[in-house]
Amino acid sequence: MNGRVLVVTSEFPPLPGGIGDHAFNLAKHLQSCDFQVNVITDQREINPRTENIFDEVLSFNVHRISINHMRWIMYLKRIELLFKNIKSADVIIASGKFSLWIVAFSSLFYKKKYVAVLHGSEVNFSSRIFKLFVNASLKRFSNLIAVSNHTKSLLKDRFLENCVVIPNGFDPEKFNSISSKIIELKGHPKLITVGNVTERKGQLNVIKQLPALINSYPNLHYHCVGLPTMAKEFINEARELKVNQHVTFHGRLTQEELQFHLKSCDIFVMLSAVTKEGDVEGFGIAILEANYLRIPAIGSTNCGIEDAIDNYKSGILIDPTNTEAFLKGIDKILRNENKYSSGANHWALKHTWQIIIQRYINIIMS
Repeated sequence: MNGRVLVVTSEFPPLPGGIGDHAFNLAKHLQSCDFQVNVITDQREINPRTENIFDEVLSFNVHRISINHMRWIMYLKRIELLFKNIKSADVIIASGKFSLWIVAFSSLFYKKKYVAVLHGSEVNFSSRIFKLFVNASLKRFSNLIAVSNHTKSLLKDRFLENCVVIPNGFDPEKFNSISSKIIELKGHPKLITVGNVTERKGQLNVIKQLPALINSYPNLHYHCVGLPTMAKEFINEARELKVNQHVTFHGRLTQEELQFHLKSCDIFVMLSAVTKEGDVEGFGIAILEANYLRIPAIGSTNCGIEDAIDNYKSGILIDPTNTEAFLKGIDKILRNENKYSSGANHWALKHTWQIIIQRYINIIMS
């Protein structure tokens, strides 16, 4: 056995989410590399049955904090569970907002190796008080890992020397066992975004530019896949712009359905925006998954997506509000379909977890 690793994360499957996907693959691949892994996370569904079924078949243990409408009780239970499991761990990895703070707190009592994985939002709070909490917490970690150069750029200078960038990875096994069936979706070209329907993921940025896009591509259709958190608001915006017939919200899909939808589309789009609270896209795993299926991407500059796209090879980076650049990007990809499809797949294969995990192991074992 290489060592005992405790992963403390704010998200974990089966519900979707980039931080959860990252934590799951980190735990899974460390376990496969002969580490003993335990995970602490929150219960995310009112009825825990689906999560329990998911956890039962894993090769490592997952400890979930039950949902309680009195949030302070959950905070206490997080600390209690962490202190219970930290004694038998050699390395503690914190991933996500609450994890950063409580793991930093635990470091006052237990001398261990502490590693923080920084996705973006946890180091970009607009609140001065939260910033002070974050900076105090970061001082307690042996190593800082940023998932993108943009995330690293959000750190104070005094933390930069202790921070390395390890990009997010994806697991091609999610797709390899699924049939090659293709469904036909509306439109040509077909644009798709996969992710929680929120301000940060940028679906609204795309919708606002649809009138100009449709003027150049009358049959264009925009497909949105993911939890419909703000779908009603975005549908209303589409109606006001008279483009609602060119937008479909598919909701959350199974892994098989997601693959079918991706393969049917021409371009993956993620025009992410930074929210007023400082919530920012740290990387964009969904981009790599689309790339693996040979779907090139158009994504935002000035966020972690810059590390998720190999500009003019796997896709194109643009200012998320620049409609002219958006149109040019669509046109360039459609005119050079084979080049961008091949480039997308080649880029994705550089980010498999089989490759990325070795960089984490180097940090853990150092």
